[in-house]
Amino acid sequence: MYKVGVVKKSLFTILLIFIVFFSCKKSFVPKPTAYLALSFPKPEYRVYKSASCPYYFEYASTAKLKNANNLTSEHWYTVTYPHIKGAIHLSYYPVKNHLRDLIRDAQNLTQQHVVKADEISYHPYIDTIHKVYGMLYQVKGNAASNVQFYVTDSVSHFITAAVYIKNRPDYDSLLPAIKYLENDARHLIETLRWVD
Repeated sequence: MYKVGVVKKSLFTILLIFIVFFSCKKSFVPKPTAYLALSFPKPEYRVYKSASCPYYFEYASTAKLKNANNLTSEHWYTVTYPHIKGAIHLSYYPVKNHLRDLIRDAQNLTQQHVVKADEISYHPYIDTIHKVYGMLYQVKGNAASNVQFYVTDSVSHFITAAVYIKNRPDYDSLLPAIKYLENDARHLIETLRWVD
């Protein structure tokens, strides 16, 4: 009799475990990480031109332009995009027979991102009509700046620029914002003109 009671309790326990584990029809699957769906206004552009600045360009009307007030040069500007916490920082240098040094410094700034970059691709820009020559770099990966460029007339003027987003570098989630700013950087390069 004692053995029958133990067997009944064991069967009851097994049945209870079976009911608990197999009675639920829902299966629980972990959800993937969600990212923000970013949307941006279609860009419209306006010209920045100043009598004292040796160059002019077009920038997005939704952006704000401010002089960087740098002690090194008065022609440094920051184009800020408040709606995405992004910015394009422009630094101007007169060439003064140091073109190779300026290009090497601009390339070294991009190479500093090699540690975090998955890939760095470069895109040359040549506009012989307006004498604008340069290079745009795309830094893919969790780098601080995913787009950088420099432009020059190869005689008197040299501009280097970097695009930054005030956020933790997460390339996949920031990609729409990075592409938006990259397109504006390309537009800036294509509309840049020297004042001589």
